[in-house]
Amino acid sequence: MQPRGPEGRPRGPSVIFVHPDFGVGGAERLVLDAALALQSRGCRVQVWTAHYDPGHCFSESRQLQVHCAGDWLPRSLGWGGRGAALCAYLRMVYLALYILLLSGEEMDVIVCDQVSACIPVFRLARHRKKILFYCHFPDLLLTQRNSFLKRLYRAPIDWVEEYTTGMADCIVVNSYFTANVFKNTFKSLAHINPDVLYPSLNVSSFDNTVPSDLENLIPKGKKFVFLSINRYERKKNLTLALEALLELRGRLDLQEWEKVHLIMAGGYDERVLENVEYYKELKNSANQFNLNHHVTFLKSFSDTQKISLLHNCTCVLYTPSNEHFGIVPLEAMYMQCPVIAVNSGGPLESIVDNVTGFLCEPDPTQFSKAMEKFIRNPSLKTTMGLAGRSRVKESFSLEAFTNQLYQYISKLTE
Repeated sequence: MQPRGPEGRPRGPSVIFVHPDFGVGGAERLVLDAALALQSRGCRVQVWTAHYDPGHCFSESRQLQVHCAGDWLPRSLGWGGRGAALCAYLRMVYLALYILLLSGEEMDVIVCDQVSACIPVFRLARHRKKILFYCHFPDLLLTQRNSFLKRLYRAPIDWVEEYTTGMADCIVVNSYFTANVFKNTFKSLAHINPDVLYPSLNVSSFDNTVPSDLENLIPKGKKFVFLSINRYERKKNLTLALEALLELRGRLDLQEWEKVHLIMAGGYDERVLENVEYYKELKNSANQFNLNHHVTFLKSFSDTQKISLLHNCTCVLYTPSNEHFGIVPLEAMYMQCPVIAVNSGGPLESIVDNVTGFLCEPDPTQFSKAMEKFIRNPSLKTTMGLAGRSRVKESFSLEAFTNQLYQYISKLTE
């Protein structure tokens, strides 16, 4: 018999989400949507994390119970962010121990992502906990190994990642692209066929937000506004957007060029050295390219600003290669904004080329040619925008995401 709450309504399972750093990235967006989705189904949901700043997180996080433990532990081992992976593992192991030994919380299912090192800790609990691991992308593929010492340092971390990932009771991934990478990377887990659970888009915040005035961000007279949304990380290849803008300048006459503007909006955390350094590098590049009057840099924007930007821009430039999935293209398409993206990874599954946007090689010339099409044919934004919104509603709805996720949780608690 299904347990019931104090008002006699069926009570769902108790679920704890364990996440390294509850910030404003795509992984955090997915965790937030998943937690809210299960809460809407009657589950008792909590989020536990090593770091949480309500002022630097999605506003909907305030609808959840969010607990923080272990933020006193270092994020890296000194200058340059060295040892970040090891520190992340230690912080997550500490967090798991805290939940089990000190929090007093009871749970039926634990959902973790990004860092699998906490899974064996939960497996040691007196009463066996069911664990769902959401694999955004194998961490061992996200770092360079340019020296013998780096390879030596990463070897045990990579082994731990693969071994502990295989200890989960259920493994899901964010795209068929990631599923293939999972199979090809974790050779010892070849017997596991992870299910694909596409991230969804919680459209309520988009529907309920009135776009604000952007006069302070978009100069007057700018008819064609291109928008880049991504964290200030080098792997996001934000330089491609600047180089494409530079190429576009050579394709337009002076009158057309004066109507063009690019907004570089990115997640920015001053605690993260790479964010600080890359932001400066991009501003220096804009200065060297003589693009200062045609580029606005924006750090850690609000939800209202993001929605307003999507509402007012001509097109979104999505520059990372082999992106695991990418929530930004969904947000853009729902806001009837076409997307120009690199033709690899998750965008191959979310964007329909020549219908909801353009898929291009990660080359400034190819991106600039696609950008030029919106200038030569302004009605293209409307046509592609309508197609994009329909695609999000049909293939990436929150309802489908919620139903699939709840089925996983239900099976784990049977």
